[in-house]
Amino acid sequence: MTTSEAADREHLDLKTQLIRFVLTGGFSAVVDFGTLLVLTKAFGVDEALAKTIGFILGTTTAYLLNRRWTFRAEPSTKRLIAVWALYITMYGVQLGLYMAFYTLFPPPEDGLGSYLNRLFAFVIAQGTATVVNFIVQRTVIFKLM
Repeated sequence: MTTSEAADREHLDLKTQLIRFVLTGGFSAVVDFGTLLVLTKAFGVDEALAKTIGFILGTTTAYLLNRRWTFRAEPSTKRLIAVWALYITMYGVQLGLYMAFYTLFPPPEDGLGSYLNRLFAFVIAQGTATVVNFIVQRTVIFKLM
């Protein structure tokens, strides 16, 4: 970490980083969930495949915004690899939680229930991943690398 990078990061306290992380996560979740809905509802794509594509787009958005805005870190191949390793691990957790809730509470074919079921499963999976991602990124990836 360069001296200017360290100085920039020092003035971002935990509260500021957490707020920025949540805002970035919210925007990235819209990208993720929006992709899921468009692919499943408009194009009939398989639920797990649509979730995978949404996850890739959402987490790419999150990484780019968090690296620059939340943690004010310079680009780093080592950091990128660490973040993607974390994201891949959390993808397994997310997909498992999403599909478990989606399977336990299958949505009706039509109507609002179809969207609410997916939203509920998405929020559970995304919420879990968000907490783990913030802790690991703040305490390890963007602090030590």
